[in-house]
Amino acid sequence: MIPSRLRSLAVLEHVNIVLFAAVLFGLLHTPPSTANLVGFALLALLLGQGGTYWWLKLRQLRTRAPHPPGIALLGALCHLNTALFALGGILIAWSGAQGAHGTHLWPGAALWAFALIEHLNYFHLQLSHQNRADLARLRRTRRLHRSHLARDLARHRAQRLSFR
Repeated sequence: MIPSRLRSLAVLEHVNIVLFAAVLFGLLHTPPSTANLVGFALLALLLGQGGTYWWLKLRQLRTRAPHPPGIALLGALCHLNTALFALGGILIAWSGAQGAHGTHLWPGAALWAFALIEHLNYFHLQLSHQNRADLARLRRTRRLHRSHLARDLARHRAQRLSFR
């Protein structure tokens, strides 16, 4: 990947956290209900992890390291995210069962789903195709590909297993 694109991805993911908060809770006056705060927290967490990954990937390319620094931590976060999604889903469902509805429930549920999609996009499959090369590869192969982070995690696991 081109360093300027990596830098843009890293910065934009972190900026998006602030923008989502400003638009949702400032501009749209979304109530800070349990469901909405849980959904936003999960989305902010995933955007932060994604932005951090792109910074680490940029550092890897600059130093010609075999893996992004901190790749093992990102692998652990992948597993932690699964538990957090389960807990977040339970809290959002609990809010609905307690009578939350409308803008007290649905924005949070939508943010939870968006965070889940971001998790899949970062840790499993490349769902986002933002440039011509990505789109051309998608048209040519007619399938989704493993994400950059998933490939880095697999290489890290393979290297770690080869040393045993």
